[in-house]
Amino acid sequence: MPTRRAEAEWTGDLKGGQGTMALGSGAYRGGYSFGSRFEEAPGTNPEELIGAALAGCYSMALAAGLGKDGHHPERVATRAKVTVDKVEGGFAITRIELSTEARVPGLDDATFQKAAEATKRGCPVGKALGGTEITVDAKLLS
Repeated sequence: MPTRRAEAEWTGDLKGGQGTMALGSGAYRGGYSFGSRFEEAPGTNPEELIGAALAGCYSMALAAGLGKDGHHPERVATRAKVTVDKVEGGFAITRIELSTEARVPGLDDATFQKAAEATKRGCPVGKALGGTEITVDAKLLS
């Protein structure tokens, strides 16, 4: 398996400084700031990128698991809401809420819910987030 790379640079102090983050593949490069992390200023932030990584991993893993069981999805779409809270010693990602919708011909909801829950426990990005609470609201579309 290949090793993936990313980079970030920060210049200046915490509140007045600014930074850039980039993916090693070149698919993304963008700016971030104190305001884009802890306020509503334009730009991205590390937490948003973690949410995108988890949503992408979850969608792909759910499609793989369903396909392995003979249920081939037409579409799996997942959104992530990442919550950052002040905790003892600083800030932490305390919760990530996934909302996923899938169109899987011939699949019943009970089987889909079981697969959705199993995927939450098995997704590699989710595993990397260790102690973070991750919830999934899974909807099977007809």
